[in-house]
Amino acid sequence: MLILGIDPGLAIVGYSLIEKKGNKYRVCDYGVIKTSAGETNSQRLLNIYQELTDLINTYQPEEMAVEELFFNKNAKTAIEVGQARGVILLAGAQAGIKVAEYTPLQVKQSVVGYGRATKDQVQQMVKALLNLSSLPKPDDAADALAVAICHGNSRTIISKVKWEDYL
Repeated sequence: MLILGIDPGLAIVGYSLIEKKGNKYRVCDYGVIKTSAGETNSQRLLNIYQELTDLINTYQPEEMAVEELFFNKNAKTAIEVGQARGVILLAGAQAGIKVAEYTPLQVKQSVVGYGRATKDQVQQMVKALLNLSSLPKPDDAADALAVAICHGNSRTIISKVKWEDYL
């Protein structure tokens, strides 16, 4: 299964594509989509949408995982990131991809085993789980890799549950 992981933002969107086979992960691609502060917000959102759509069309991921908005004290920033998340969710929905959303706490818990893990601890675990030779950079791309791993781990747990056993 190919998972597209997304760390949303307006200036920088982290993305990752990882393949999960059994309990093993393989990195296919990761990086960032950058927008310019000199552009209007509507142009920046369009750029995010177009680049994300290109990634989806190129790699054909089966599922997409997006980090939920972490409330920021700056309301303007929170609104802008929320708008970017909307465009990201739209791109996934239009492509017919299953989209899951995870809080930062869920991502850290799933990847590190501790919901209050530091950014460095998350990056170290991402490096280990994906057998990378160095820490993934930039931070936004590393976060997107963690979101994709979280989704892969969550799918494993969910798929083991047989709901009819509980009825």
